[in-house]
Amino acid sequence: MLLGLGLGAARPAQGQAGPGAPLVQGVSLTLDTTRYAQPRQQLTVAGEPRLYFYYRADDQAAELRATPVRPLARLRLLPSADFKLQDSLVRGADGSFRATLRFRNLTATPFVRLVFAAPADSAGRPERQQTISLLPLTRSSLDLRVQSPELFVGEEKILDLNTDNPANVRVSNTWTRGQDIDYKITREGIGLRLHLLPNEPGPHALALNLLAERPRLGPDGKLTYQFPAIRQDFVVKASRLRFLSVDRKDIAFDEAGRLQGTELILDDGRSFDLHHTYRLEAQQDPGGALVAELFTRSYLTNDRVLCQLRVFNPHRQTQGYLYIKDGDAARYITNFDIAPRPRVTAVSVLHRGGDWTSALTVGPGETVDVRLEGESLLKGRFHMEDLLPVPSDSSVRSDNSVIYRVQVPLNVVRRRLAVLDGAAPTGFVLTVKEAQRPHPLNFVSVSYGEGPVPITRLNGPVLYQHSIRDVVFSFNTGGIDEGQTLYGKQYLTVDVRVLDAKNNLLDQRTVDNLVVCPSEPSPRAGYYQDKQCQSGPLSLNALLGRKTYDLDDWSRIIVTVKHNAGQYGEPGYTQQVDLVLSRRMSFDIDVSFPAGLLTKNQGDTGYGDFGGISIATLAQLSFYTPGRINRLRPYKIGAGFVAINAFNLGQDAQRDLGLVVLGSVTPLHTGRLTFPLYLGGGYKLSAGKWFYLLGPGIGVRL
Repeated sequence: MLLGLGLGAARPAQGQAGPGAPLVQGVSLTLDTTRYAQPRQQLTVAGEPRLYFYYRADDQAAELRATPVRPLARLRLLPSADFKLQDSLVRGADGSFRATLRFRNLTATPFVRLVFAAPADSAGRPERQQTISLLPLTRSSLDLRVQSPELFVGEEKILDLNTDNPANVRVSNTWTRGQDIDYKITREGIGLRLHLLPNEPGPHALALNLLAERPRLGPDGKLTYQFPAIRQDFVVKASRLRFLSVDRKDIAFDEAGRLQGTELILDDGRSFDLHHTYRLEAQQDPGGALVAELFTRSYLTNDRVLCQLRVFNPHRQTQGYLYIKDGDAARYITNFDIAPRPRVTAVSVLHRGGDWTSALTVGPGETVDVRLEGESLLKGRFHMEDLLPVPSDSSVRSDNSVIYRVQVPLNVVRRRLAVLDGAAPTGFVLTVKEAQRPHPLNFVSVSYGEGPVPITRLNGPVLYQHSIRDVVFSFNTGGIDEGQTLYGKQYLTVDVRVLDAKNNLLDQRTVDNLVVCPSEPSPRAGYYQDKQCQSGPLSLNALLGRKTYDLDDWSRIIVTVKHNAGQYGEPGYTQQVDLVLSRRMSFDIDVSFPAGLLTKNQGDTGYGDFGGISIATLAQLSFYTPGRINRLRPYKIGAGFVAINAFNLGQDAQRDLGLVVLGSVTPLHTGRLTFPLYLGGGYKLSAGKWFYLLGPGIGVRL
């Protein structure tokens, strides 16, 4: 649309501000297709003539044309915040001045003025000014379209108001009161919203009489700010129970909540009566048990109300809704928990592979389940100091019991780990107990002359053919805790027995509660060390009265190393070290009684003669069976004297003494009385002959 504003030459413009005659007698603006001029477009408002024009946009552009009363060489338009002069006034051939204007925010600007100024001239006239007052008008449309005319008592409904200029509609943002359907208008973004709140059921007509910011000309030619009335028919039905949200979902059920109450903020506060008490029940029908009382204190912004809630019975959201009643009539529903404050009454621990126990001890690096028992536990924020939570699909959670799977860090510092609800202690504490499990005894080594050897490698007797200067047990303290697998202090018992070759007990000692403490690189090395820890190797000669270097052949040193079952509650490991002072051979003097010896002198023919009972004294070597303890081989070799026929008292007995070298074969397992078989030879001292002999004998072992 083109708007033009002109000032007729027959009637000069009014509103002169400077001294002297008016400056201009004709003004025109070119806006789209319509032209306005005084006096045709002039209205008197508050005693002041104004030129009105209809604008389409707040930043409407217009071409200004001003004709001076007398010819002027120069004419200025003073600057204003209401518009922007896009170019200066330029004088045309007909003596008029032209320029282009762009208005600023016409809807929000109630007064728009054009101020012309002419500079002083050569005739001595000073600078003169003239003001032309303008009246912006606009034709705004306002309409309401309703898809469903159905409303419910007490239930707010929001509709869109359709308009081509939302800024031109006056918005009060307050509710009407006392009507069948109360309403208010709000501005949201670039649109308008109509909020409806029906109060009485039945058919009702809503009449909206809204005002505009910028007026328009009515049919009678007068200015009007009233929009055409909007009428809409609605059918209001009985109220539906509406769910109201609360600002908190957990209310403590205790003595303070019953007597002093708890502050609560409810939605839709404008529909409540202030300083009124409402009942909260768990059923819609009358006669329900009183769960709580709701006392309304004051209205808040955003249609909310501040209330005081006093609780009388517990309630869970899972049990159903709470009905807000005025008397016995339910008006709204809501829901929240009314429960005692979280309280822990018992704590138990489940170790891997064990049973639940009330002994609240845990070990570094251990993963355990911790069960809390009490009431309202789902409302608590429980955690254990310094413990790491471990996700578990088998966690049990209820109001009366919750189970947490946690891991104790290997480097845990505290000895007492409190069970907390948020930052508040529950009164229960987990005690960190260092690991105390029996470790295989491969960390114990023994040295008896061949260097340290782990005792777990000594399976069976160890036959040692040299003298044992000492038996020393050493401990590899760095090999007890293995990475993240902790065993802790090792409590050992060392039982020592010393036996002779005939298994007679020579000495016996027992070392109880020998404590071996893990050292670096164990992550808990600093927490194990104390005065009980074994600080060095263990020497048997420091314990025994019969020293190891003073033992006879085939003596035995039997050392039993085992865990102290009383410290672990289980047998643990046992390892025995059996050291035997073995020999390959032995040298001794042997006396025997050969009988029936077949003796043949050198040079004699035949097989020789059988003699009687002789006596032989021999220094001989005996040989032991390899791999067996104190077990002789069946043969011996010796040299000595033989009294031939020493016990033959007959007249023809050929008695003699011979130097001999004899080998004997002795049957095994014959006890003290043996029957060896001799073979050898020698020299008869009396006869002066070499001879050979073969035959059995009788031996006696002492």
